[in-house]
Amino acid sequence: MSEPVSPMSGASFHGFATVRDLGPLGMITLRAKADTPGLPAAVQAATGCALPGVRRILRSGARAAGWMSPDEYLLVLPYAEVSGALAAIADAMQGQHHLAVDVSDARAVFRIEGPKADQVLRKLMPVDFDRLEPNELRRSRAAQVAAAIWAEEGGFTLVCFRSVAGYVRGLLTTSAQPGSELTPGV
Repeated sequence: MSEPVSPMSGASFHGFATVRDLGPLGMITLRAKADTPGLPAAVQAATGCALPGVRRILRSGARAAGWMSPDEYLLVLPYAEVSGALAAIADAMQGQHHLAVDVSDARAVFRIEGPKADQVLRKLMPVDFDRLEPNELRRSRAAQVAAAIWAEEGGFTLVCFRSVAGYVRGLLTTSAQPGSELTPGV
């Protein structure tokens, strides 16, 4: 599988926080009830991660497994490994009701980093960032579009639909403009 061109071509913006395009990542949406017997093995086979708990994302190197809803998981892995992961999921879930779909080309992924990275997102998302824990995955909105975020390693990862990647990039870079930091207590 050849890698697509990413929405920002790997570009980054440096304001009071840094906004980076993470480039093409492999992503699989896995739908199955949480109590499906083969589900933990399928997630493990595809990502090396355990089945994540509610609103959690677990990481194993370049792979991750995130809880998106009671019957939906987001699996993140290197782009070139998606077809192998789908085969591993099919093997682990054989005969069990599930849906595993490659959504890699339908998603864009951004990193927002730096000590004030949360301020970039506070302006855009109705999320209580004071209570957002590391490795807690939240589905929300970035201005007018659906997005998922999680905090890890000095910043945040944001996933959105590729069709709105340019819009989201504009939101993030505008929100990170130097001089536009939030004033505490105001």
